[in-house]
Amino acid sequence: MSSDEGSRKARRDAARERARATREKEQQRKRRNRWFLQGGIGIAVLAAAAIVTLVVVNSVQPAGPGPKNMASDGILLQGNGSSISAVETAAVKADGEPTATSTAAHADTVNIVVYEDYLCPYCNQFETSNMTQIKQWVTAGSATLELHPFNLLDASSLGSKYSTRSANAAACVANYQPDEFLDVNTAFYAKQPSEGTRGLTNAQIVSLVQKAGATNANIPSCITDGTFTGWVADATNRALTQKIPNSTVKKLTGTPLVLVDGKQYTGSLTDATAFASFVEQAAEASLGGATTTPSPSAG
Repeated sequence: MSSDEGSRKARRDAARERARATREKEQQRKRRNRWFLQGGIGIAVLAAAAIVTLVVVNSVQPAGPGPKNMASDGILLQGNGSSISAVETAAVKADGEPTATSTAAHADTVNIVVYEDYLCPYCNQFETSNMTQIKQWVTAGSATLELHPFNLLDASSLGSKYSTRSANAAACVANYQPDEFLDVNTAFYAKQPSEGTRGLTNAQIVSLVQKAGATNANIPSCITDGTFTGWVADATNRALTQKIPNSTVKKLTGTPLVLVDGKQYTGSLTDATAFASFVEQAAEASLGGATTTPSPSAG
């Protein structure tokens, strides 16, 4: 082999080696990029999963025991001819189910049930127009009143969850000083904030319930700690997804929901005479006219 041929062969071999090295580096680069890409996707998936988990955890209220004297998710009030008092019941345990009020135990009265949100202006209309005469009926023993506060309008208080906080406060009163519940209920409507505002602060709520007569020393911390917020969420979910007990109503679809002996009142919320007529008709149907309601009066 001549020197020229040997030189040409060496150059070809060197070129092939450079090409092989270049191909190998390119393959290594592709493998490295593919690994980083896959690793990056994996990290992103894990990060997204962590965020979703955090959102889920933060959006679900932990289950907790309910308040005493609200075993039905509401507080039942009855009269003895001169005053109104709460029917005492044990608390529903965490993850427990409420017990519907026994209508048989109150068969000789008209049973009025109200599902309400303390931020709801229509609930306020019903309260201010009808509660005076309802109190008269309950005091006289002609009717019972069962109140169910819940948190349908939390989204209407600029993130402060006023509906939940006020319903929790009502539950605190039911738990520690149930006989003052009705006065506190009225006070919440008297100081009702407008939708689209943050509503009362916890300190203002404490002051409100105390001025209404609920002065038990345990109530302020119950309000500020949100002791029954988990129960409020559970009770609201039950009202929105399950059949309303002692009625034919499949679920709550608006506020207020007013029932008289299981029949839904759909008349004017501000016409006390119309509501009194509805109650009298329910009394005649259920009791054969045995119950006499006082003359209707506007609240």
